Amino acid sequence: MRCSDGHYYVVKFQNNPQHPRVLVNELLGTRMAWRMGLPTTPAAIIEVSEQLIAFTPALSMELPRSRVPCVAGLHFGSRYPDDPRRLPVHDFLPDEQLRTVENLHDFAGMLVFDKWSCNTNGRQTLFFREMRADVELTDCGYRTVMIDQGFCFNAGEWSFPDAPLRGLYARNRVYQGVIGMESFEPWLTRLEHRITERVLDEEAKEIPPEWYDDDYDALLQLLETLFARKSRVADLILEAKRSNRHPFPNWM
Repeated sequence: MRCSDGHYYVVKFQNNPQHPRVLVNELLGTRMAWRMGLPTTPAAIIEVSEQLIAFTPALSMELPRSRVPCVAGLHFGSRYPDDPRRLPVHDFLPDEQLRTVENLHDFAGMLVFDKWSCNTNGRQTLFFREMRADVELTDCGYRTVMIDQGFCFNAGEWSFPDAPLRGLYARNRVYQGVIGMESFEPWLTRLEHRITERVLDEEAKEIPPEWYDDDYDALLQLLETLFARKSRVADLILEAKRSNRHPFPNWM
């Protein structure tokens, strides 16, 4: 959707079939990842009017046996990297192109985030070539941005069922640069020092209460658990290393 600031956003609505809380997860997760210096897309709260929904048939949820209109109100928006009419994006790259991704090392940092937040979905990402006025698009290198934090905190459950393979990207190739725990810096340090109780509280104040059914106690419990989990991340990464998948081929 093109919004009033002139940018395009992928919008997730309150009445999505997953859970209203995934909007909380998207906003809080994306902004925490950004504070850790990870490549995310800018997140925003998007207001969609009843009139726009009424005159836009495409604004509906297609369920197995029915179509449900999107509800009006405040929703989550993830900014598209550029004008979608000009910039193609990919959710998969062949190995040859994957090796050319300029910020491939950020997958290690995103694993720090995903272990901390207990992302129960596989890591979702987009690849695109940055558009520059002085360079042909085909000559630009690929970059990646990390999207879709909806299943952080175990989606609508707001629980933390940790497991060794959770949060890992599907292909080990992105972790070839990992040779030890030091490869997860500076993100481990940033998690420790940048994600403070004050920061979590500031971000929580911006979340529309209807996204979590006005249950502020549940939100507060989520924030307290997140703050306490920071010290566990290194151990969770070691559990992934010891798994049968062996995701870090160069970590001996």
